[in-house]
Amino acid sequence: KSRETADPAAHSSPRPAAVKHHDEATSKKKLCVKAAKEHSIPKDLNKVLENKVMEKVLDLSYVKLSVVEMTCSGDADSEGIVSKSVSSHSDLIPGVYEGGLKIWECTFDLLDYFSEAQIEFTNKTVLDLGCGAGLLGIVALRGKADRVHFQDYNSTVIDEITLPNVVANCINEGRRMGSGKDRKASKPPSKRPRKAEGSPDTLNKCRFFSGEWSQVSQLLLSSTKAFSKYDIILTSETIYNPDNYSALHDTLAQLLDKNGRVYLASKVHYFGVGGGIYLFEKFIEEKNVFRTSTVKTIDQGLQRCIMEIAFKDSC
Repeated sequence: KSRETADPAAHSSPRPAAVKHHDEATSKKKLCVKAAKEHSIPKDLNKVLENKVMEKVLDLSYVKLSVVEMTCSGDADSEGIVSKSVSSHSDLIPGVYEGGLKIWECTFDLLDYFSEAQIEFTNKTVLDLGCGAGLLGIVALRGKADRVHFQDYNSTVIDEITLPNVVANCINEGRRMGSGKDRKASKPPSKRPRKAEGSPDTLNKCRFFSGEWSQVSQLLLSSTKAFSKYDIILTSETIYNPDNYSALHDTLAQLLDKNGRVYLASKVHYFGVGGGIYLFEKFIEEKNVFRTSTVKTIDQGLQRCIMEIAFKDSC
């Protein structure tokens, strides 16, 4: 698959590539809804980083995927997504694996936009929806968000990618995130395994969830734990499949605070599955719940956009 960026962490091929038997897989998915699950943070943080090798981009640490592919098996990958993804050479297996092992190009578009637009996270409640590596939520944590929740379709992604990344970055939480220019001139990736030096208070701000969006929403809204809706929802490359638009729209409507904002990064069009920014924008208009605005367009390589979404009657 082509890679149209020099960034070592970014995957710029359309997410996903053309998928065989898409209709068949989609119909099977409808018969088997992926239940939501909350993932606890282990007391021994060294176990979270055990067998992990970290790389860096934008002064953010992230798990080296090739090492995960070699070491993740058995109970650590109960869903079997690592082996299935490797054996099928696929970045997406509908209803089984939704691409969270990789860091996708639009993630970096959104990170750059945070800096350019001076998005304020201080004291905000934030959801990183379809989080994958969790870099968006990690930057919100560094921006002094009050609470940050991370959600991905796959539990293996949360346990083997997201949680280790959050732990690794919380250890040195005082360091500042670099700019897009710094990314290109950054130091070579560190290959050494990380050791946790304690449980920073920052981790107490975090919760981690896996499962389908509708199920995660239901879990949060019906939980006995205190829950307040999100001031900011961050999501990147989650609108590639039009079959999922209704669930995504409903999740945003249920979980966003009445005056909250969604920042969504996407390619203009995803070849092979037909989704994209204009199709999703049209879907939102027809629902008549949110207003949208395209706040940034990126023309290098495949055209990409960042969209801001808010309730029509919000401030």
